[in-house]
Amino acid sequence: MIKERERNVFAVIIEFLVSLPSDDELLAYHLPDDLQERLSDLLKRNKEAHLTSEEREELDDFIHADNMISLLKTKIRLRQRGLG
Repeated sequence: MIKERERNVFAVIIEFLVSLPSDDELLAYHLPDDLQERLSDLLKRNKEAHLTSEEREELDDFIHADNMISLLKTKIRLRQRGLG
């Protein structure tokens, strides 16, 4: 069973990817505003050491998703430069 937070972060990214975006659209991609706000809240509360274990896992999901998108963008840039 997929947890709610995973559906929010990863399902949103997957939904975007299945739309077969162009390289430019991929490079411009960022999470929707509501998820950006949630991430900002979790990061702020993490600095203050006020996260529950579930919130820490949710923050970890955001970090993994960000790493995945960053890697994808890097590979696109390398390919565009003829290096990948």
